[in-house]
Amino acid sequence: MHHRLRRAAGRLREDRGGIAVYTAIVTVALLAVIGLAIDGGGKLRATERADSIAMEAARAAGQAIDPADAVTGTAVRVDPEAAQAAAQSYLARAGAQGTASLSADRSWLDVTVHGSYPTVFLSIAGIGSMDVTGHGSARLLHGITQPQ
Repeated sequence: MHHRLRRAAGRLREDRGGIAVYTAIVTVALLAVIGLAIDGGGKLRATERADSIAMEAARAAGQAIDPADAVTGTAVRVDPEAAQAAAQSYLARAGAQGTASLSADRSWLDVTVHGSYPTVFLSIAGIGSMDVTGHGSARLLHGITQPQ
């Protein structure tokens, strides 16, 4: 009987620290998953904000009508150069970096916003920020006359 107890005690000593290693591994994995969820969600919110700014800049561009025709009531047309300037102005006021470009036929204006999301947890792994990009576009109306 005494021999059996000694053998059982020896087996218990061999397992010492096994739970600590398991707990450490599970804790690191859990923190990694939480970090990915938080930083992934943060990047998603930053991308949504960039999209929103780009769409608002495009909307501002679409309202840059040609004043000469609008005042006389002959037509409501968007001035493409003024539209591009309005989009750039909106981007500057929003504190965003981006571009506003006209299509070849000058009927569409595309706005692209570039930014970054500073990471919270992923910075531990050496990833300090993630790039985000937003897009928006507006159709520029040409030659639509007012009904009389």
